[in-house]
Order: sequence, then structure tokens, then C-alpha cells
Amino acid sequence: MPIEREASVRDVTGASPSDGPAPRALAGLLLAVAVLAAANLRPAITSVGSVLDEMRDGLGASDTWAGALTTLPGLCFAVAGLAAPRLARRIGLRAAVAAALLVLSVGLVLRVLDGPAVVLGGTLVACTGIALANVLIPVVVKASFAARVGLMTGIYTAALQAGGALGSAVTPPLEPALGGWRGVLASWAVLAAVALVVWLVATARRSASASAFGSGPKDSDGDMADTADTTDTTDTAHRSLLRVPLAWLVTGFFGCQACLAYVVMGWLPQVLMDAGVSRGDAGLLLGLISLLGLPVSLTIPALAARRGSQSGWIVTLGSFGIAAVLGLMLAPSASPLLWCVLMGLGMSVFSLALTTIALRARNSADTAALSGMAQGLGYLLAAAGPFLFGLLHDVTGDWTVPFVFLLVVVLAQLVFGYLAGRPRYV
Repeated sequence: MPIEREASVRDVTGASPSDGPAPRALAGLLLAVAVLAAANLRPAITSVGSVLDEMRDGLGASDTWAGALTTLPGLCFAVAGLAAPRLARRIGLRAAVAAALLVLSVGLVLRVLDGPAVVLGGTLVACTGIALANVLIPVVVKASFAARVGLMTGIYTAALQAGGALGSAVTPPLEPALGGWRGVLASWAVLAAVALVVWLVATARRSASASAFGSGPKDSDGDMADTADTTDTTDTAHRSLLRVPLAWLVTGFFGCQACLAYVVMGWLPQVLMDAGVSRGDAGLLLGLISLLGLPVSLTIPALAARRGSQSGWIVTLGSFGIAAVLGLMLAPSASPLLWCVLMGLGMSVFSLALTTIALRARNSADTAALSGMAQGLGYLLAAAGPFLFGLLHDVTGDWTVPFVFLLVVVLAQLVFGYLAGRPRYV
């Protein structure tokens, strides 16, 4: 067995391949539950886009309220993302991920129980759970599969995007059967609850054997296999990256691509419907955007990770996003399918944003710190996007000015991404 493969298995289970089939089985189980958890991190958001106008009209709310609703994910991801590494150190990574899934499940039910304020409050709770998992699961991937970061990040990202596609594509046809937008949005809590149960069962079984979380063995570099679950108080575990220029470049890259993603997930169905696309087709097109990220996520990160620089891949994918924004701005009804295909390819740069976080850090502790900073501050930057997009539409009564704003965001993403993709460490 190659040395890299052996190190990967040892990172997952705390045992070497020579110990028998159990370590491999546990490694596969860990990957399976991480993928299932990842699949829950987008339906709570993408399911709203296709019924946003019905929610707004049914609640007697405005476009500004709708903008606030689509902005909440970014704000939650910022605040909870910054807190995630500290929470994981305090209660352990297993417990932190479980808490994230529990909070997500509760929030998905809470947000459909009453009026506009409750919808916003429940969304805040649900997105807090998503934000914690957003930061913590990439740390699991980095710590457990250090020799296969590109491939495993691609699998994780593909699961995340598949969940997003499911949320947008399935919500419209399920809405009549489940009694309207309240029933269909609440139904996504079932998926989150299943992920929570599977996570608890799987990690309990793994803990009974040999845990990578806690005071387990060291990886091939001599670092703890998972620093987030230890009580380590060394400078490495608590290292701040706020004065590291590369960390800010990664954060800017992540924030810009997240801004684009959440504007698209929150507002694209409405843009398409205003251009003459039916509600069902608008939901399917949004689902297509997420699905297009699957093959990219399963191939490009692994290829990009083999090279010293990821800048070329980042700029190439970002260029598709620019073409999509221009198409939607200048001629949205001319070819909605083409614009959505281009947008799907452009937004698949998300997989490279996560890969960049892992590749720009030397160990799991720095990965946790960089992931927390990039996703925390990055989502804070992104949070303004959906709100400004809706506000600009409210003020102008047209989609042109909002898309000019979005074009500036994508151009900034290209610049930050190119610089962040060069081979260096924080």
C-alpha cells in the first residue's frame, strides 16, 4: 500500500491498515456521514427561493423583507462561523457537529410556525446550525483524509451541491401535496434529523473502536489527527490569522463567491419568473445550477490539488460566472437555460474555495483557523449581497442595477481567487 494511502486511513481511525478491515470500514463510515451532513447544508436556503414570492405575499411582507430573509444566511454564517473553532475546542468536534444538525432541525420547524418575524427568527436558528457545520466538516475532511484533500473536498462539495439542487428542484412539486409553503419548508427538517441520528450512531461506533477525535494518534506530520476536539492550549491551536495577508486573500475570494451564490439562490427564481419562466421551471433551473457543480466538484479539486497553483482553474470557472451575469442582465429571456448553465459552471468555483482553504494551511489547527476566518468574515461580506440586490430592485424597479452590482462582485472574486490560488501557506 502506498505511504499516502496508509497515512489517510490512519488519520481517520487512529489505526494502521495492517490492523485489519475495521479501520477501512470506519473510514468509509466517517466519509458517509460527513457527506450526509453536507447534503443538509443547502436545502434550507435553496428551498426558499422558489416560493419566496408566495411567502412574501402570504405574510404581507415587502421585497426589503425578502431581501433580509435572503441575507440572514450570510450573517449567520459570519457570526457562527467565527465561533465554530472555539465551540469545537470546548465541547469536541463530534458534539459540535451534532449540535449543529440539531439546531438546524429545530430552526427548520420553527420558521414556519407564525408570521414574518418568526420566519426570520427560525431562519436565523437554522442558518446558525448550517454555519457551524460549514466550518467544522471541512476540518473533519482535512484531519481525516490529509493525503486526499482534493478528492475528499470534491466529494463533500458535490454532496453539498446535490442537497442544494434537491431543495430547489423538489420544493415546487411538493408544495401542493404538503399544504403550501409552510409544509414543504418544514419537511426539510426530516432530512436534517436523519443526518443527526446517523452522525450520532456512526461516531459512537467509531469512538468505541479508535477515535480520530480527541487524544488520538498523530498524523504523518506529527500533528494531532484532530486538533479541534482536544483541549490543546498551545499557540498553534489558537493562532490568529488576522495579520496574515494570504488569509485575507482567501477570505476575500470565499466572500465574493459566497455573495454570488446566495444572491442566485435567493433571487434567481424571481428574476427568471419576471422574464417569463414558470415557477416550476425556475425551480428546476436553480436545481440545474447546483447539479452542474457535481461533476466539477468530483474532478476539478482533485486535479487542482496536484498542482502548486490553483489560480488558472479559479479564473477559468469565474469567467463562466461573468458571462452568466452579463446574459441575465442584458437578455434574461433570450436563453434562460444557457445563462443558468454558465452560472452553474461559474458557481462551481465554490469547490476550489474550500480546496484553497485546505491547501493554504499546513495542519489541521491552521485549517480550522483559516476555515473559521474565511467563512466567518467571508460570509459577513457576502451577507450584504442578497439584501442589496433586493434593495436595488426595490429602488429602481428593474433588475439591471442589481446585476451591475453582482458583476462587480464576480470581478473581485477573480482577482482575489487568482492571488489566493498561488502556492503559499498562511
